[in-house]
Amino acid sequence: MRDPKGKLMTLEEALEWRRVVAEAGHLTAVTNGCFDLLHRGHVEYLNRARAEADVLLVLVNTDASIEKVKGAGRPIVRQDDRVYMLASLESVDGVVLFDTEHCTDLLEKLTPDVYVKGGDYTEETLVQEEFRLLKRMGCRIALLGFVDGMSTTDIIRRIREGEEKT
Repeated sequence: MRDPKGKLMTLEEALEWRRVVAEAGHLTAVTNGCFDLLHRGHVEYLNRARAEADVLLVLVNTDASIEKVKGAGRPIVRQDDRVYMLASLESVDGVVLFDTEHCTDLLEKLTPDVYVKGGDYTEETLVQEEFRLLKRMGCRIALLGFVDGMSTTDIIRRIREGEEKT
């Protein structure tokens, strides 16, 4: 089994990895998110995202950027633990942390062949700056179906309220 730590990359390492992958004729899919409280919905989504290309790179929000986006009390799981768990998944070929609200700059540098987002997004609800950039670059955008009943926010709500899942 490949050591998950070997899949954790800086942006510079990811750019070199991306170049090598492209030179080998392989397609790269990129997705991004918080991936707080990793659950089955995330895993199914990442498996399907990986099927969209030859390799999958996951861009992950840092703790500081999640707190800005989601508010105080988030993330639940620290970034070092989140990226390690993601890198442990067979479907994930690389993981990069980013510290901004959006990952437009990273996408511009990485030039993915495919950009993947979950079923809770539409072309209209994607970050429009990212959407326009990806379209200009000729990147295919894959919006995957939502995994029913699997939402981190919902799981946190159920835990806080002590609600049992039926």
